[in-house]
Amino acid sequence: MSYDIAVWEGEHPADDATAGRNFRDLYEHYIGLGTKHPPTARIAGYVAALLSRWPDLTEDEDDASPWSTEPLISEARGPLIYFPVRYSMADEASAYAAHVASSMRLVCYDPQEQRLRP
Repeated sequence: MSYDIAVWEGEHPADDATAGRNFRDLYEHYIGLGTKHPPTARIAGYVAALLSRWPDLTEDEDDASPWSTEPLISEARGPLIYFPVRYSMADEASAYAAHVASSMRLVCYDPQEQRLRP
């Protein structure tokens, strides 16, 4: 079982409902259509920051990584990354993901709870 996190570049939405609409639009455009879009430099930097704390699954010899996909960068499309984390580490990993996103002026959204992450 996994927990999903969405992070993207753009204006910070005014509220959770707007963030939900923005996420659905970005998802449909960048993921739903199945077209390959290379990650933007900011999203690639975001992934690098996440991987500086926990290794990619391809390098995780101690089963310490919270990521549920490999390589993590493969979940990035253009200005959006939508990625799963192991449910057992969801609280810690999602809090860190939100913190890093905020520090990089990216939007972090929790699709399960349909809310922005502070």
